[in-house]
Amino acid sequence: MGTGDAQGHAGFGDVVAVCDVDSRHAERAKNHDRIGKGKADMYADYRRVLDRDDIDIVSIVTPDHWHVKIAIEALEAGKHVFCQKPLSLTLEENQLVRAAAEKYPKQVFFIGTQQRSDRNRFLRAVNMVHKGLLGKIEKVTVGINGSPKGGPFPVIEPPKELDWEMWLGQAPEVPYREKRCHYEFRWWYEYSGGKFTDWGAHHVDIAQWALQEDALGKGPLTIDGTDVKHPVPFKDGYPTQDDSYNTSHDFAVKCTFGSGVEMNVTSRGDNGILFEGENGKLFVNRGKITGTPVEEGWDKDAYGDDDVVSLYKGKPFEGHKHNFYRCIREGGLPVSDVYSHVIAMNTCHLTAIAARLGRTIQWDPATEQITGDEQAAAMASRTPRAGYEIHRV
Repeated sequence: MGTGDAQGHAGFGDVVAVCDVDSRHAERAKNHDRIGKGKADMYADYRRVLDRDDIDIVSIVTPDHWHVKIAIEALEAGKHVFCQKPLSLTLEENQLVRAAAEKYPKQVFFIGTQQRSDRNRFLRAVNMVHKGLLGKIEKVTVGINGSPKGGPFPVIEPPKELDWEMWLGQAPEVPYREKRCHYEFRWWYEYSGGKFTDWGAHHVDIAQWALQEDALGKGPLTIDGTDVKHPVPFKDGYPTQDDSYNTSHDFAVKCTFGSGVEMNVTSRGDNGILFEGENGKLFVNRGKITGTPVEEGWDKDAYGDDDVVSLYKGKPFEGHKHNFYRCIREGGLPVSDVYSHVIAMNTCHLTAIAARLGRTIQWDPATEQITGDEQAAAMASRTPRAGYEIHRV
């Protein structure tokens, strides 16, 4: 994903530095004919990138548990930030990174949730719900698939090109297993939230945007995680073995909002979002948008350029990264802003916590606290390893 994003950024300016704790990845980007072109400086420590005054923009495409630390330090260094989803590892990180964005409002902070720039499917669905064309929304089903099962995986020596210690960062120190690293980090709660954050960062975001539950003080009140299966045994919310994927693979977590709308975040059924309103149903995913409202064109006179501009926060509709660079030039919030994304990520983390504990938890959107459950509330944050603490602005 880092290579793909870097190619996109290269269309707007020179990529003068690449950084990765795996030198194989860094070298590939440095010598890529559309990225580093053999000229970019190569680093293993992101702090050397942030030290440079000639760099305006930092693109963060690391494993999830590194996102917030690097993002906050990039803002402190005066950089504009493009950060891949999911933005955060914990509920506390949501609050820390939002506080940093508020402290440095001149820097544009953009989240790589590209579904917010899909005019023909996701924006159309959001507009239909906003315009009330489906009537009162009664239920939303968010299909995000389940995590894979795998393991046990053997302990081996890390590749000589990989700085395993730095890769782990704030996460607990453990021996190297190949399937903990690179793409597979997603299936370990130590570094991710499994599908709850991997796909939830996309589909929960769209669902709450449509429901207008994506602003400060919004979010679910109850999160029911009783219908969940894990690939390994769990005790008190934590896996009891460390040699296998541990994120939930079979689940249906029910979130209930103050409006009464029920949102079911599930591994079962099609990947995508089903909106059920009193007037009709609408399903949308990356490949299609279907349902009677679409087939009969209920929005033919209610979805035009002005509506898309409104969804784009007053900016013209264009490619996802184009919006990022326009906001750098002109100011204003991007279509994928940190503030709405934090609210969606609150829900994603809450679904993961409820699933890990296997029970219903309560959330106060006004204070952004889990209430009435000390054990669940304690899972809102993690203690980073010494030397990898996150800056508090």
